[in-house]
Amino acid sequence: MAVNFTVFEDFKAVDGVRLGVAQAHVRYANRDDMVVIELAEGTTVAGVFTTNAFCAAPVQISKVHLADTAPRYLLINTGNANAGTGPQGYANAVRSCEMLAAATAVQPAQILPFSTGVIGEPLNMAAFERGIPAALDNLSADNWARAAKGIMTTDTLPKGYSTQFEVNGKTVTITGMSKGAGMIMPNMATMLGYIATDAGISQALLQSWCKELADCSFNRVTIDGDTSTNDSCMLMATGRSGVQINDVASPEAQLVFAKLKEAFQILAQAIVRDGEGATKFVTIEVGGAASQKEALDVAYTVAHSPLVKTAMFASDANWGRILAAVGRSGVQDFDLEKVQIFIDDVQIVENGGRCESYTEEAGAAVFALTEFRVRIELARGDFREELWTCDFSHEYVTINANYRS
Repeated sequence: MAVNFTVFEDFKAVDGVRLGVAQAHVRYANRDDMVVIELAEGTTVAGVFTTNAFCAAPVQISKVHLADTAPRYLLINTGNANAGTGPQGYANAVRSCEMLAAATAVQPAQILPFSTGVIGEPLNMAAFERGIPAALDNLSADNWARAAKGIMTTDTLPKGYSTQFEVNGKTVTITGMSKGAGMIMPNMATMLGYIATDAGISQALLQSWCKELADCSFNRVTIDGDTSTNDSCMLMATGRSGVQINDVASPEAQLVFAKLKEAFQILAQAIVRDGEGATKFVTIEVGGAASQKEALDVAYTVAHSPLVKTAMFASDANWGRILAAVGRSGVQDFDLEKVQIFIDDVQIVENGGRCESYTEEAGAAVFALTEFRVRIELARGDFREELWTCDFSHEYVTINANYRS
C-alpha cells in the first residue's frame, strides 16, 4: 500500500503532445504495456539517464538519438528491460525504432526507445509488431492517465502530476508521469519520468534545467540502494503556449523553473511513497555540512542502512542505528560533541550521545508515524541537503523474491 498517496486524476493536455497506449503482450497479457508519445515539430527534448555501466540498449540508443536529432516520438515498453541482452538486444532496440519510424514517416534517429522490466531476457519483437500500430491508433492529448498506468511494473499505483499557471497573460501547462517502485537509487534509479510543457525553451537550456531538476528530485530518492540499468528522465517543451524563455534570469524563467521543480519533486516522491513494500515515507535532512558531497554522503548512508530501514518498519526507535550510520559515512575529523540528531522535533543525540531530554516513548511515537523527518546537524559548514526514502518491510523481500515468476 502506497504511503499517503493519492492517485492524480486532473491531467491537463499539453499542446503538441499526444500519447497512444496498447496491450502489446511484451511479458504479461491483459494489461497496457506499450506507450507511444508523439511530439509536435519544433519540440525541444532533454534527458538524464542511468550511470550504470550495464545501461540497457534503449538507453544507449536514446542518448545517441537525442544528441543527433530533434526527437518526434518516444517508444516505451514495460515487462522487459532489454538490458544485459548483448548485441541482439541492441539490434532489437534499433529494430523497434525502425518499426515506429516506418509507421510514422520519420527517421529512426527521431525515435527515443525506453524499456523497463526484467533484465537479461530477449525482447519480444512480436509485441512491437502488435503494439505500435495499436498505440498509434489511439493517439490522444488526453491519454496521460492511461499512459501512466501503461508504464508501470511493480508499481501499485500510477504516478502523475499536472498544473497550469499564467505567464504574461498566457497559460502554461506542465504535465508529467513517472514509474518506479524498486531498484531505486540515484544516478538514476529504476524509474522512468516524462515531463512535458508547452512553454518554449531552447534545447541547451532545457538540458541544463533537466539535469538540475533531476538532481533535486529523481536523484534525491532511494528505496534500496540499487542503481538500475534503464533509468531515464525526459523533459519536453513544445513552445505551443506562446511563452518563450530566453533569459534564464527573467521572472518568467524563474516561475517556469519553479513550477517544473514542483512537478519533478512530486513525481519523484511518488516513487518512494509507492516503494516496494513501503509503509513509511521518510525525509533525511543533513545540515551544517562542510560540502554538498558531505551532506549527501551522510544522508545516503543513513537512508541505505538496512538496520535503520527495518527499525523504521518496526516503529522501533533504535536511534543507535542512525548514530552508527552517521559515524561510518566517511566524514573526516568529526567533532562528535557538536553532532545533533532529531526525529521530527524530538532530539535524540547531543554532545556525542543520547540527549538528556530524550525518552523512548517520544522516539517511538515518531517512528510509529507513516511520515517523518530525520534531521542531522553536523556543525561543520553551511551546506544542507535532503533526500527521501522508505522503510524495508517483509513485503519488499516477497516482491523481489518472486519478481521473475
